[in-house]
Amino acid sequence: MTTEPGRAGEWRLSVAPMMDWTDRHCRVFHRLLAPNARLYTEMVHAQAVIHGDRERLLGFDAVEHPVALQLGGSDPAHLAEATRIGADWGYDEVNLNVGCPSDRVQAGRFGACLMKEPALVADCVAAMQAAAPANVPVTVKCRLGVDEMEDYDVFRAFVDTVALAGCRVFVVHARKAWLQGLSPKENREIPPLRYEWVHRLKRERPELVVAINGGLATVEDVLAQSPGLDGVMIGRAAYHEPYRLHLMDRALFAPSEPPEDRAELLRKLRPYVEDCLGRGVALKHISRHLLGLFHGQPGGRLFRQVLSEGAPRADAGWDLVERALAATARREAAA
Repeated sequence: MTTEPGRAGEWRLSVAPMMDWTDRHCRVFHRLLAPNARLYTEMVHAQAVIHGDRERLLGFDAVEHPVALQLGGSDPAHLAEATRIGADWGYDEVNLNVGCPSDRVQAGRFGACLMKEPALVADCVAAMQAAAPANVPVTVKCRLGVDEMEDYDVFRAFVDTVALAGCRVFVVHARKAWLQGLSPKENREIPPLRYEWVHRLKRERPELVVAINGGLATVEDVLAQSPGLDGVMIGRAAYHEPYRLHLMDRALFAPSEPPEDRAELLRKLRPYVEDCLGRGVALKHISRHLLGLFHGQPGGRLFRQVLSEGAPRADAGWDLVERALAATARREAAA
């Protein structure tokens, strides 16, 4: 198994991009938990990449590889320029998001509303492909459809149109989205999951790399959906309960090896944290991504409490993390 995309038959575990969550600190933590996963940035609009603070928007640590830049937008020329910039910054993949249903995204004519405009998406992908080096694939993350689109053949026609423009990797959130009337949270829960559409697409288009996303929260979920597909993408479960990401990585890529201890995994993050602290990064910007590591465990609430209360202090350092771990260990021993 490999995490490199591009050809049918390759296999990957991916961590979904999540606005305001999957920043560079989060991705470094996730890399420690899942050494075989492909990590994604938060969605960045092409115009922001072109005109914004690139170090803030695009900067990442070398340990994050393989890491994909996810772009939003609908202007082929802007997306091409942003793709070129992302490749120059060293990203391993550039992904076009046509699946996000938020009002803010729709107002800018990008995200899930583009499911209604397959020809435009194809033009965007073609422009991005032309701008990307041969070793940086352009991929698409999409839904099954939007609003009244309830036809598998329409969904497959969308994929076919985009594939003709050169896209070979599709990450499919196995729900449609309602562009009006549902919040982004409701769009992750109310439209029914149709995993069978994703599996059917792979059977009918075996030359494509097809990964599935949506509602996959446990190792059992991942193992149940992985046969016949090229990968799975994990979203909020990986963030809120990050140890699950480690369990998934082990189950898929090293099933004979026992999972590592939560505390020891976290201690591997110490050099990165101390380097960031030395550069003036406040601990709270990193520790917010760690709060769910002991979710569901004796002492898990205490771990969150110690970090949450102490991290905002100006002098907070790694010793706070050790205090949180020690308090958690004492609670576990007493349980």
